[in-house]
Amino acid sequence: MLNFNYYNPANIYFGRKEEQRVGELINQWSSTKKVLILFSGDYYEKLGIAKTIHAELSKYEIQYFENGHVVPNPELSLINELSAFVKEEGIDFILAVGGGSVIDTAKATALGSLFDGDTWDFFTGEKEVNEALPIGAISTVASSGSEMSPATIVSNQEYKLGVESEVIIPKFSIVNPEFTIKLPKYYTGVGTADILSHLLERYFSKIDSTDITDFLLEGAIRSTLINGVKLMNDLENYDLRAEMSLTAIVAHNNSLELGREPDWGSHRIEHELSGQYGIVHGEGMVVVTLAWMKYVSRFYPKQFVKYGVRIFGIDPIIYSEEEVIALAIEKTKEFFVELGMRTTLSDLEIGDHHFEVMAERATKEDVQTIGHLKPLDSSDIVEILKLAL
Repeated sequence: MLNFNYYNPANIYFGRKEEQRVGELINQWSSTKKVLILFSGDYYEKLGIAKTIHAELSKYEIQYFENGHVVPNPELSLINELSAFVKEEGIDFILAVGGGSVIDTAKATALGSLFDGDTWDFFTGEKEVNEALPIGAISTVASSGSEMSPATIVSNQEYKLGVESEVIIPKFSIVNPEFTIKLPKYYTGVGTADILSHLLERYFSKIDSTDITDFLLEGAIRSTLINGVKLMNDLENYDLRAEMSLTAIVAHNNSLELGREPDWGSHRIEHELSGQYGIVHGEGMVVVTLAWMKYVSRFYPKQFVKYGVRIFGIDPIIYSEEEVIALAIEKTKEFFVELGMRTTLSDLEIGDHHFEVMAERATKEDVQTIGHLKPLDSSDIVEILKLAL
């Protein structure tokens, strides 16, 4: 087990009607009593969230500004625009209402609002992350786990990069699973796939003596496999929505990687795909994860045999090592199909035109390799993308 330091100050309020705390919570963090509310789409009004927020903020005489222009794969141009607006208006708190894209936009804006340069400098590493405006979140999607994570991913319309720092962890996150009940079936599947991808990135580690997190991760993975399928057949079941909402948080608050070395190679490859083609991240992760498993299991079979035996109960006495791995990957694919996900680049109508370009971007000069179970260079990435066709 590796040495580690773990700190996560996010205050989670989970369950029905917890959004009614929003005025009280923001009042604790905002001295100017000016807040920027970010959202995307019409759910903000339809779910009654806007009405509740407006009423609760008025109790504390908090002035609010709203922007509903956030898009999937958060865009740098909007973040720079929002940062300038925050400075101009003297806003000192940002509230994100939505899923990962909205929360990531809030995190990046919180960084840019205290910086006079281009926010992209934080993502390229040219500017060190030391401070950010406080943010809060009201989650409406069980997916990215941004409610409690220290990470934000942003696109400059050429490629995507991330920042990870405790200063952008939300001061509070409100998670009412009722808000996820009307989420369409496709996006429910996308969110569940994203949750599983976060668990698998942490599970496939070459660090020994990590029994406690092995078993915690295996429990979370099995729970996702069971409840994910149930939910697809019972979309308005509050308890199933609650299960997935909590799993999304646990999957990405870094508690399940204590003492381990998570991989993250699949995510870095997918960021190139979604940056290049604008595909939905969760479905992109399905395609990349399956191809990554096929490729990396050739070099580190032990971890994949353990996955097949412990997660799916495949008998290693009856089946050879290669058969256990192949069956485990096939069962993972079957789960994604039950979520309604496409599983290949061909399904997404993506060909091999940009494989080399994406691989080179993913392994830019100061990185050279990505992933930790098997460090991947640009040629490895191209082979994985070929397996994804």
